[in-house]
Amino acid sequence: MLGSSRRYAEQYRKLEVSGSVTDADPHKLVALLLNGACERIRRAKAHLEQGDLASKGKAIGEACAIVGHLNGSLDHEAGGELAGNLSSLYDYVVQRLTEANLHNDHGALDEALDLLGEINAAWNAIPLEQRRRAPALEAAP
Repeated sequence: MLGSSRRYAEQYRKLEVSGSVTDADPHKLVALLLNGACERIRRAKAHLEQGDLASKGKAIGEACAIVGHLNGSLDHEAGGELAGNLSSLYDYVVQRLTEANLHNDHGALDEALDLLGEINAAWNAIPLEQRRRAPALEAAP
């Protein structure tokens, strides 16, 4: 019974995320990706604390993939120096996540999570009217 409850909860969660993505504007999509990367890092930290290194590696791999997608979506033409700086920061986050995976480094996970958390907070602080009016933001972080 407990197994089927978990399965239904997981299916519901996937539907909820799928609905969020389907209905999301570009700003919301970036926010979902940032939240997803942070969530994967939190999972990796929990798995590391539990000694589940395979699950830790999987969560870190997923976080790296999400950060890679964020980095790949940057519009360097429209974003100029800001896009370049974000790209460098994303590269650094992936480097720290890789080090965390290789060396089971709690500090590297914490640093990556803090950096993405700051980007996420800044992204979410963009006023609503600027989100709709600035097409360059559609491709940023």
